[in-house]
Amino acid sequence: MALRAPLEALLSRHWWQPRPTVLARVLWPVSVVFGMLLRRAQARHLHHRPSADVQPVPVPVLVVGNLVVGGAGKTPTVVAVVQALQRRGHRPGVITRGHGRAAENGNEVTWVKRGDEPARVGDEPLLIQRRTQVPVWVGRQRAAVARALCVAHPEVDVLVSDDGLQHAALPRQAELVVFDERGAGNGLLLPAGPLREPLPQLVPTQRHVLYTAGRASTPLPGSLAQRSLGLAWPLAAWRAGRNSEARPLAALQGRPLLAMAGLAAPEKFFGMLEAEGLLITRLPLPDHHPYRSWPWPAGTTELVTTEKDAVKLAGRDLGHVAVWVVPLDLTLPEALVDALSALLFSTPAPPAPPRPLPPPP
Repeated sequence: MALRAPLEALLSRHWWQPRPTVLARVLWPVSVVFGMLLRRAQARHLHHRPSADVQPVPVPVLVVGNLVVGGAGKTPTVVAVVQALQRRGHRPGVITRGHGRAAENGNEVTWVKRGDEPARVGDEPLLIQRRTQVPVWVGRQRAAVARALCVAHPEVDVLVSDDGLQHAALPRQAELVVFDERGAGNGLLLPAGPLREPLPQLVPTQRHVLYTAGRASTPLPGSLAQRSLGLAWPLAAWRAGRNSEARPLAALQGRPLLAMAGLAAPEKFFGMLEAEGLLITRLPLPDHHPYRSWPWPAGTTELVTTEKDAVKLAGRDLGHVAVWVVPLDLTLPEALVDALSALLFSTPAPPAPPRPLPPPP
């Protein structure tokens, strides 16, 4: 585990180049093998799959995912999609694996509740629950998680899956593939490049593409989202939801700040802070950083961080360090929401057995 973060950082530097580097070319034969295994698994799923492999889910499912490894803006997209569905009168729920949680590799299905420990449910599921207030459930087998959520929350009429694009056992009516400004990097499959599956020449009917940086970064046709930073919240006020204490980012201008982010692509957050006129010193941390100890230098008095990091800092003794939490907001085009809604609700979900009543509280 000690080598994982440096290895990921090394590979990432080579993945996000416009052309394959020497290391990427060295790893290319492994990518060829990965591609062969991927095609074999897809063929087995399409042509030789027993009917029991994919069990129906009683409501429509939208999968929000990446063709690339992490950091493309998937979690803010999930939040934005859920909020868009809520504005249209739907009652969505969210399912996710919950990367970084202690039971991630087990088969446990867990309901994410306000106040849960990030180590138990994962930082991103906890963030999604805080931002949307919808039922969020985590587990490795997403189809089982979906069915468990529907049993416990019979009011839910649509599910949004945070990741799971390659999880063939989860039936879905629509898919939303997210890219940021880095696009597909060097265009190679893992481990020579960042792609989980090859970049398609055509986008399937049930799949839409979203570019979270406001401009297209691959040849695929897609919609453009607009991202922005929200107000700056003192950590305690953010945790308690005290809106009156949030401040415009301009209030933080002119004073030295440590900017801290445990993201797959923290430089985007740092760049947006600087674009708002903030004077920052950058402290990038590994994605899903657990904060078992405080990573900031001695003498730090004031820092700014993301909501994903804040869920792991809230309620803990930070000494004399003042923490500002800055949310990332994403605005979706209404035409994209229209198209996804047509896929989700114009075609009935596959038949499923009647849902049993939820257990008593």
